[in-house]
Amino acid sequence: MNVIITVDELTQAIVNAIREEGMLMEEEQAYQQALHVLNFFGYSDRIIDNILEPQDRDTFYMLEDKGILTTEREETTLYDGREWRIHYWLFRKNRIEELIEAEGPEEQVDEPESNIYDNLSEEVWVRASESEDENE
Repeated sequence: MNVIITVDELTQAIVNAIREEGMLMEEEQAYQQALHVLNFFGYSDRIIDNILEPQDRDTFYMLEDKGILTTEREETTLYDGREWRIHYWLFRKNRIEELIEAEGPEEQVDEPESNIYDNLSEEVWVRASESEDENE
């Protein structure tokens, strides 16, 4: 069965893969990256490597490092007897599923900021005022 990966799914997988490494990526940036990559794939499961520009290939290598993409190659013999290698990029759909299902970061409860002066007793304020009066 051919499962289509949506932009939102790939975005979530990218965000969670980056988060696994202890880093953060803005969701908008991950969305743009997912959209860019999916534009190459369309509805296909794999694409041929030589359609990529060097900058695009860098993105693909980064996603390969995160486990989202993988490569494969095919060898064929040309009519003149030479071997020809074709390199492809493929989605690792199982890994993408794992990343989508990965829990996000725990919600952090913002504690109200404490003011160091709130913890000082009234005596400190009285003493400070008295010493200022004495110095005048």
